[in-house]
Formats: sequence, C-alpha cells, structure tokens
Amino acid sequence: MNQPVLWIHAFIDRPLTHFDRACEFWTAVTDTRLSELRGERQEFVTLVPKDADAAFKVQGVVSGEGGAHLDFAVEDVPAFVDSALKAGAEVVTEHARWAVLGSPAGQLFCVGPWENGESTRPPVVRGSRLDQVCLDLAPSVFDAEVAFWSALLADWRSLPGSRPEFHVLEPPAGLPIRILLQRLDEERPASAHLDLACADIDATRAEHERLGAELVSRATHWTVLRDPTGGLYCLTGRDPETGGLPKGAATAGS
Repeated sequence: MNQPVLWIHAFIDRPLTHFDRACEFWTAVTDTRLSELRGERQEFVTLVPKDADAAFKVQGVVSGEGGAHLDFAVEDVPAFVDSALKAGAEVVTEHARWAVLGSPAGQLFCVGPWENGESTRPPVVRGSRLDQVCLDLAPSVFDAEVAFWSALLADWRSLPGSRPEFHVLEPPAGLPIRILLQRLDEERPASAHLDLACADIDATRAEHERLGAELVSRATHWTVLRDPTGGLYCLTGRDPETGGLPKGAATAGS
C-alpha cells in the first residue's frame, strides 16, 4: 500500500548566483517572508505565508538554469521510497531521513518526513495562487510518466487534461499543489516549471512585470513569463480557489 502524501512543497530552483533576486521576486509574488537560510552554501530558504503553512521554497543551484521540483512529506519515508522504486523510480541520493529520487524520465523529486504538521495551504494573493508544478515531457516518455505518477500518487485524481497534451493529477483536499504533465512537441530532457491560477491573467501579468518579470508568449488561456533570474513560469486561467477550470473554459491548459 502506497504511503499517502501528507504535505507537499514545490522548490523554485534558480542559479545560486541569482538566489537573492529570486527570493525577492517570489516573496513579492506570493506575499510571503523568508525563513532563515539553510544549507552549506545558505542555498535553501522557505517562503513563509501569513496565517498558513509554507508550501514553497527557493533553492540556489550551482549548475544549470534551475526550474522546479516536488518535495513530498510522508509518515513513512522508506515505505514511500519502496513504492516509488516499484513504480519505476531510481534513488539519486539517499540521506538519513530523506531521499532524492528520479522518475523514469529523470525528473527529480524528494521525499522526507512530515514533521511540522502542515495543514493550511497558502492563500490567494491579489487574485492569483501559486498552486501547480508542470512537468514538461518529451513525447517518447509522456505516457510512461503519466503511468508512473498515477501509480505513485494512487489516492490523487488522475485524469486527462482539457487538451490532448495535458494530464492532471489533483491532490486530496487540503494539499496545496497540483501536478500537470505536459507532452512537448520535441524530444528533450524532462524539466518542470511553476503555474499560477489567476482570476485575471492580464492583471496578474501587469503586477508581475512591475516586479521585474518579462513576457515570453501569450495563448488564449495562459501566458508564459520569465522571472528576473531567467526562470520560466506560467499564468493560467484557472480558478485560484479550486485550481480547476472556470465554467465554460473547456480549453484552458497549463
């Protein structure tokens, strides 16, 4: 039996050289404050919301452009790791109380103990909520990743998205982060980015641009932005309260 996920954090991974700017931007976007810095290089920090439990952290990475990754909190870490391995994951790094794993396509994620009793998700901020991690997957690995994540998170709702290239994993009530799997049009390594649900995409875009983000592209139901450190993320036309599509929006995606 799979260990249920009791809380989930999304890590905003950005180059360590731009760590301070990433923290400045994402605290403004999420209306949070920074915790004390952690790690050998002071490369970890939690975004602490008001009157809620933290669901997002920033990590400074020493190589690569960064992106995002998921961090699952469970009661029994070894049991969750065992379930992940049976579903097709690999152990990348194993520590005394937590582990870094890789999905069959190589997307990294972490599992650790649920020790802080988190239960209250961060609120909607100025009409938007950071609430989704999108896994960007090559066509050759998409179906296998859908099968893997659906098996690993067996108590989540696994259902086709509003477009053929999307598949959604909706968490049990109370958990703060959804997962969207997106099939790309090209073969490239797996990666991940953040999505915000927005009541008004244009209003949120204007606010983010004021904070230093840049417009990359616009579609009917989502907008791609680049944060001040170069990281890509999306504003999506989903309901910030529920995370789902608003009524009549049958084609809204990532």
